[in-house]
Amino acid sequence: MSLLKIDKASLVEPRVKTTPTNVNEAHEALFHCTMTLPAAAKHCGMTQKELKMTFFEYLKYNPVTFDPEDSK
Repeated sequence: MSLLKIDKASLVEPRVKTTPTNVNEAHEALFHCTMTLPAAAKHCGMTQKELKMTFFEYLKYNPVTFDPEDSK
């Protein structure tokens, strides 16, 4: 297959609409380490920089669930 016959529209993924539900799911996934930052940003339709900024706000207002004594 020639490179000239590749359809550019099929290479670009459709943009995901940013909703509070998607952002919350991405934050929870990042918080529990079940999703990487690029995957979470794609999931909620944000750039990585935007997601980092909102995730730092999420961390400010949500309590830590990890107890270091449990890992011993």
